[in-house]
This record gives sequence, C-alpha cells and structure tokens, in this order.
Amino acid sequence: MRSIRILTLALVPALAVAAPAFAQDASTSTAADKRFAVVGGITHMEPSDPGNGLRVDGGPAPTLSASWYATENFAVELWGAADKFDHRVRSDSLGKLGTVQQQPIALSGQWHFGQAGQTFRPFVGLGYYESNFSNEDVAGLDGVVGLETAKGAIGTVGVDMNINETWFARTDVRYMHSRPEVRVAGQGTGEDLKLDPWTVGIGIGARF
Repeated sequence: MRSIRILTLALVPALAVAAPAFAQDASTSTAADKRFAVVGGITHMEPSDPGNGLRVDGGPAPTLSASWYATENFAVELWGAADKFDHRVRSDSLGKLGTVQQQPIALSGQWHFGQAGQTFRPFVGLGYYESNFSNEDVAGLDGVVGLETAKGAIGTVGVDMNINETWFARTDVRYMHSRPEVRVAGQGTGEDLKLDPWTVGIGIGARF
C-alpha cells in the first residue's frame, strides 16, 4: 500500500540517524536540543458500534511514528500502523458476519506542554488520516462487500515519561472520524458505515 511505503521511507532514515544516539546513555545535549523523535509501540483500536444491530470488534497492531520538533513545544508527527488491525463484524441477531482489516496512517501537528526535560510531559494533537480497508469477508460474500478508504480528522492526547535526555516512554489515545462508504461488487452504495474508532497505545521512543 502506498501510504505504508511512505511511512517506511520516512522512518528508515530517521532510525538510521538515531542509531548512534541509542547507543549512548549519557549525552552532552539536553532533551530540548534534540529535534527528532521516533516511537515504536503497540496500539489497540476499538471502533464504535455502527448501529443497525452491527458490532465491530477491536484488536491490536504494532505502530510507528516519527516526529520533527519545530520548537521545543510544537512538533509534526507522522504516525501509522506497521501491520493491519483485524476486526470481526457481528450482528446482534445473526452472530458473526465476517472479518475486515484496516491500516491507518496520519499526519498531525502536536503541542507538547512544559519543558522538554521534565519527567511527565503531556501533549495534544490534531491532524488528517487515511485508513485503507482490505480482505473484507462479510456474510460469506468473499470480498463482494467492501469499504472505501476512510479519510478525515484525527485527534490525539498523550503523555511522555522521560527516562533520560534520549529515551522516553509514551502512552496516547487517538480518535478518528471514520465514515467509509459501503461498496458492493466494486460500486458505491451511498451508505456510510459509522466506525469512529478510538485507539490506546503504549510505546518506547528516542530523541536525537
């Protein structure tokens, strides 16, 4: 998928440059001097119930992010799933209807409160995301029913816990406004599926 290739191309150079920093526990520079950060972690996604007796179960996936700090407080983050989230679709009356997978990628502006070196540092973010759906197998129709790519706003609230000038732990919560159009045999139906998922993630990051 094109969006995942973009994410990979963005993260690989960052990780390569960061490697020398990872090897040093002590640094002569402070956290405020470092303008780039990478985070790897695990995220659980939980979609909202679409209504009409349908339920979509949540699931975990590994995630990666790369951030550039324009100032000590303002950062631009590229975030995405390194693998697909798996969802089981169920009906209150019929039970399991099938499965679907999705893989989001997002670009956000973030505001990090306080100073870079303080122990706990909360942040908020707002941006744009796209999430590609694949391997739709709903009601035994083997892919005849599909979902259009979801696009829209993403909001983030999180906190970093600094370990030292380089390393930190992160936990975050994200909300995506997700209304993909339902497609049948490749044709749009004009009907949107209200998913609006929340995610909860934890990870380990490094600055350089």
